[in-house]
Amino acid sequence: MLILCLTALMAMAQERKVQNKPYTDLRPLHLGILVGMNLQDIELENVGPQTILQEDGTTKTQTIVCDDDKWNAGFSVGVLADLRLSKHLNLRFTPTMHFGAKHLTFYNMTELNAEGRLLEMTQDMKSTYISFPVDLKFSAERWNNYRPYVIAGVNQLVNLTSKNQDFLQLKRTDTMIEVGLGCDLYLPFFKLIPELKFCYSLTNALDRGHANELQDTNKRMYANAVRSAQTKMIVLTFYFE
Repeated sequence: MLILCLTALMAMAQERKVQNKPYTDLRPLHLGILVGMNLQDIELENVGPQTILQEDGTTKTQTIVCDDDKWNAGFSVGVLADLRLSKHLNLRFTPTMHFGAKHLTFYNMTELNAEGRLLEMTQDMKSTYISFPVDLKFSAERWNNYRPYVIAGVNQLVNLTSKNQDFLQLKRTDTMIEVGLGCDLYLPFFKLIPELKFCYSLTNALDRGHANELQDTNKRMYANAVRSAQTKMIVLTFYFE
């Protein structure tokens, strides 16, 4: 009896259903829009002890450590162009605007505040990017109204954030590698595609020349505390085709 029940359940799971938009994947080009949310982070390499020239001409050694202490949520919006290369392979271009922020905390390891704790400074770095990702999308066989896939590609970003930052400033451009996975959901009137993507910077995104532009020598000390920065993003996107 148990074997019969299991056989019936397996047959139901494998039952074919009526396919929505059965020929949509045969089109050579797909266009659509996308909305989603992103989590931004930044990986920092600190300089360590640095020698500071004071206003009276003397020098002192300071050790300042900077950390992005939390992931910051933002939102994304863009458009989609999907070119069919073969039955399972597509080339995608998805120009997108990402709005978000990074929260930085600087810990002065050699100075204490009035309460006897390490002296801290913070910076809220607003981030607005225009990204131009080019991805290869490899899709599995369609089953009923579902088709999972994986993607990988390169993403070129343009940073629109103002250069008037308190301490750290990122470069105008950045390049990321990205990988992700998603699933095509075939609805009666359109295709909905939820996707989760992970992005990591391939270059040093830190603008080292920004410290020399700061007039406040105290701020310059904090800006010089970081050697390099690699930006990171996790993006949850919903495509509508």
